Amino acid sequence: MMATPIGERAIADAVACGKAILKFITPNNVGLTGGHECGFYLPKPVWRMYSPHAPEDGVNKEHAVRVLWPDGRQTDSRVKWYGRGTRSEYRLTRFGRDFPWLAADSVGDLLVLIPKTHTEFIAYILDLEDDIAEIQASLGVEIGDSWGVYVAGAARIENETECVERIFRQFADTVQLFPTGEVFSLQSRAALDHCCRSFGAMPPDDLLLRCMDAEYRLFKLVERQLCQQEIVRVFKSVDDFLRTAAAIMNRRKARAGRALENHFGYILGQAQIPHDVRPLVDGRPDVLIPGRGQYLDESYPVGKLFALGLKTTCKDRWRQVLNEAKRVPHKYILTLQPGISSRQLQEMKDAGVVLIVPRPLHGHYPPKSPMKLLGVADFLAAVRRELGAA
Repeated sequence: MMATPIGERAIADAVACGKAILKFITPNNVGLTGGHECGFYLPKPVWRMYSPHAPEDGVNKEHAVRVLWPDGRQTDSRVKWYGRGTRSEYRLTRFGRDFPWLAADSVGDLLVLIPKTHTEFIAYILDLEDDIAEIQASLGVEIGDSWGVYVAGAARIENETECVERIFRQFADTVQLFPTGEVFSLQSRAALDHCCRSFGAMPPDDLLLRCMDAEYRLFKLVERQLCQQEIVRVFKSVDDFLRTAAAIMNRRKARAGRALENHFGYILGQAQIPHDVRPLVDGRPDVLIPGRGQYLDESYPVGKLFALGLKTTCKDRWRQVLNEAKRVPHKYILTLQPGISSRQLQEMKDAGVVLIVPRPLHGHYPPKSPMKLLGVADFLAAVRRELGAA
């Protein structure tokens, strides 16, 4: 899949500017949580990208900024620092009454904010999964929690313990070809297990997010090492360049899905829950519990069968699960998407889909969600009860 024209413009503007903030729109941004003031939260750790005012307790500060939006409109907005009382945050506010992207249906869309200067921004709102995946792959940014940052030429390895970083670097120094996704996942968990005393006792929800984050960091480290010579060589032709770029992009886009499959499979194994991965049963569900044999056995109770789709984001393609494992009436989707609109959640509920989201991400979903979200631990407990596990 390729980006739409708007997605391509967002990528081009971010690269031209050399920096961008990528942020999923949350219920708090659009005023669904009863907060102090709606507006787009801006990540405090990178305040220098968009504000001349350092975060300071006990004071509120603001400055004017003109923002160009994808439909051509310009808003005379404000970047505000709130440091009084219990607040400690930056927000981009003031968009005018007819502004279309502070509505409930915008929850789960991706804001791409490109601060050309402290007073001039370019902004895009991406609502298609292909655009969201393409811009992350193009910029080399994977959005953790609800935001990520692109800085041209920066080594985007975020803070990790010295132990994990040392093991990752030792591993990267030994590879000459890209490892498989399974190797990346195993190496990431091995480093966490060796360096983090609490690894074996982590709740499943936290464990999944921690493993996904660690693998992304390891992947970026290996990618920089293996691709550096490839991207600085003299290309034989434009087609040669495009093939190389496409290979890098496709590897990036495929990585997150494989990692989610690998780490969730590990969690199922730790919970002693039998399962098959992508079995051929009326399509190929990502995960079938307890397995293909039980599914094909007509005497096996349907209530003890669980079909799951694993989607790092599920704004568009969640309906795919409806055509898989048709014997199972209720489907589950495990996603890492930080926030989905109430309208889409209602559509999933009406279709008989149950959403599994790691607990730390639940706060990004509408507070009056039409669907009850399950955490990873909740799902494991439900499966164990149905299968009669201890």
